[in-house]
Amino acid sequence: MAEAVAKVAQRINETAEDGKDSLDLSNCQLASFPDGVFKVLRTVAQNIRVITLADNTMKAISSKFFSTFTHLKELDLQGNVLTKLPDAVGEMEHLTFINLARNSFSIFPDKLTEISSLEKIDLEGNSIAEIPLEKLSVMPSLKLLNVKSNPLDASTQSALQSPHKFEILLTNES
Repeated sequence: MAEAVAKVAQRINETAEDGKDSLDLSNCQLASFPDGVFKVLRTVAQNIRVITLADNTMKAISSKFFSTFTHLKELDLQGNVLTKLPDAVGEMEHLTFINLARNSFSIFPDKLTEISSLEKIDLEGNSIAEIPLEKLSVMPSLKLLNVKSNPLDASTQSALQSPHKFEILLTNES
């Protein structure tokens, strides 16, 4: 555990001191986003464009995260155990890519459809049965939706087969 804490501290300090626009806290055994990070990165939070929190054990992510890192363009949360996102994610007006692959979502995170800048949504390997295609179809920037390896119901699978203005990655049953 001490090694993981040291790794997190080192990566945060590098981001703060070097004025980096990305923060990589992947594989750090995080169960949540550490509160101390908000304080350390307070002065540079507006400069951070990419955050990677992949392959941790996070069950939730706070609204404070989204209200702190308001200029994020990419957020990688793959390989955690998230089941939902806070409503504040809908206010991320610069976000273009969110990776939620290999989590524990059983319901599509609807707030994502409110992010007009969002181009790519990766939800591969979750437990989602239904996709809100009507809402996704009116997203102005959406180019790609990855819903491979989800137990999509028959009506959703059928609806996904028809043409859309964005690309859909779907597991094809043979």
